[in-house]
Amino acid sequence: MNAPFPKRQLPVYRAASAGRVGAMVLRYVYLMRSSWPRMLELLYWPLVQLLTWGFLQPYLNGQPGMIAAAGGVLIGGILLWDVLVRGQFGMTLSLLEEMWSRNMATLLISPLTRIELIGSLILMSLIRLVISLLPITFLAILFFGYNLWGLGFGLAAFFANLLLTGWALAILTSGVILRNGLGAEGLVWSLMFLVMPLCAVFYPVAVLPFFLQWVSWLLPPTYVFEGMRAIMFQHVFRTDLMLWAFAINAVLMTIACVAFVRLLDSARRVGSLMAIGE
Repeated sequence: MNAPFPKRQLPVYRAASAGRVGAMVLRYVYLMRSSWPRMLELLYWPLVQLLTWGFLQPYLNGQPGMIAAAGGVLIGGILLWDVLVRGQFGMTLSLLEEMWSRNMATLLISPLTRIELIGSLILMSLIRLVISLLPITFLAILFFGYNLWGLGFGLAAFFANLLLTGWALAILTSGVILRNGLGAEGLVWSLMFLVMPLCAVFYPVAVLPFFLQWVSWLLPPTYVFEGMRAIMFQHVFRTDLMLWAFAINAVLMTIACVAFVRLLDSARRVGSLMAIGE
């Protein structure tokens, strides 16, 4: 009697594959490129916000003192806020499209690992951000004479911190949606605007009530917008603010990744991935 074939042991860990990440990104690029409404949406909302707030600048520029400087603060705040929003939306929209098409369970039983999935969503977020914000920054120069690139080295630190925060929130909300289904989809659209008043986008933290100031300083974007005003009003790049933002972002990313893994494992145990559209 022949001995039975030995059972094949599946590896507990697989190294991340750049090929699988690239394939996922290419899939999302093809999906976006084949739909002009998707491309239009990337430009539509940033442009609407730029025009809505930007036309306040000519009026404010005609006012004396600090009021005149507020025009630049409004436009700078809007452009940087869109970095945060587009960073978060760029990740979660790609994930939601998989869920809307009921393809999420198929992806998760494929060789694609969780790290590769998150990596592909992050890369797609960067692509969406470049497409949506690069033209808007040049329109801000053309229409309103505001040059975001004039912030110099500080701009790179601002972008990095805002993107890290957006990605952390996107990873966390993605885990919640995978576990609870599309009923939790509203978090994608509402979470950023819930924290916006606490991030001191258009005003200094000092104007907030004292108990809310403590909450505000726990959010990395607060340090970015305070740093932006320091460059515009005092012509100083606040390295200390950026270091604090990076430190808090590191904590947020760790919490978000751990929560995502646990929520995804929980979704697999209870079988919610197979009824993700219900």
